[in-house]
Amino acid sequence: MRKNNETDSLNELIILQEQKHDYELNALKEQFHVAYESLKPINLIKSVFHEVTASPEIKNDLVSNAFGLGAGFLSKKLFGDNPHSPVKRIIGTAVQFAIANLVSKHSDTIKTIGSNLVRHFFDKNK
Repeated sequence: MRKNNETDSLNELIILQEQKHDYELNALKEQFHVAYESLKPINLIKSVFHEVTASPEIKNDLVSNAFGLGAGFLSKKLFGDNPHSPVKRIIGTAVQFAIANLVSKHSDTIKTIGSNLVRHFFDKNK
């Protein structure tokens, strides 16, 4: 009678272990599916986009850099878009990057000065 009880106990333990194994296997498969979905290129782009739109610091940096790049391209257009001399072309590109760098680093100051000038101009007209 004793052997039968030990055999029953072992069978119950085996069944419990098999159930635990099935549960853990399903959990692992589900985690793999989540990881696979998160590594798809469109999902990576979406997550980066959500991070950028959620972080005010990154937004500020993007706006500053875009403002700087725009000012750099505008300066290159003003100083000559397509000079014939390679030296003038190099100087134009250097001026473009210098102005873009300057504007992107000091965008807050430039925005403040610009808004003050606009306010002063509109107050003067009234």
